[in-house]
Amino acid sequence: MKIKAVIFDFNGVLWWDGHLQDKSWKAYSEKLRGWPLADEEMDVHVHGRNNRYTLEYLLGEQITGQRLEALSEEKETVYRDLCLAQGENFKLSPGAEELLEFLAKRQIPRTIATASARRNVDFFVRELELERWFDAGQIVYDDGIRAGKPAPDFYLLAASKLGVNPGSCIVVEDSRSGIAAAWAAGIGMIIALGPQESHRGLQQLAGVDLVIASLQDLPRALFRARPAPRIGRGKARWEDI
Repeated sequence: MKIKAVIFDFNGVLWWDGHLQDKSWKAYSEKLRGWPLADEEMDVHVHGRNNRYTLEYLLGEQITGQRLEALSEEKETVYRDLCLAQGENFKLSPGAEELLEFLAKRQIPRTIATASARRNVDFFVRELELERWFDAGQIVYDDGIRAGKPAPDFYLLAASKLGVNPGSCIVVEDSRSGIAAAWAAGIGMIIALGPQESHRGLQQLAGVDLVIASLQDLPRALFRARPAPRIGRGKARWEDI
């Protein structure tokens, strides 16, 4: 059975912005609560999470409505300015353009499922010219309505938008919460992406089929046949992961 579609996380996969996310969140944490986020907190409470989750973690209270929008936009303005300050280094990750061209030429459906909010998605689409490879209307982002990763909602919606079953999709993720979301959604193959020093930890996460250092390493042969599903796939609830 051929792979029918590919769903990419964005931050940390198509755009390597981890250092900018860390810098902006640590600075904003210091502004909100008086001290920056520790690296361990970043792994659990920032990477792969939506802004509401992280802001509520920092402030220790529920945040909704205009206050949530204002706090989130204040933080993201700092982040977007950092992106633009990268100049020519503000570009897709190594191997991304070549892979996307490969998928486009073979008419393999693809989209993005990201914890980023709409304004950041619009920013990325514009600045990185993502409409060369993606239908902007199919991109799944944090709209404040559905549960964020590690809930399966983002990946279930992404597969639905592409008109395919989650079990016939590849997902490429870099965060623990994103990998948990893909597994809970019953995604057919989960590829974890990260630097070499993170590979052992990524390989041990439930649902991970393959670990790569960049999109240059994603085997093109995967798009000819889908591996047989593993026993027990999709039985875990995201709340338990």
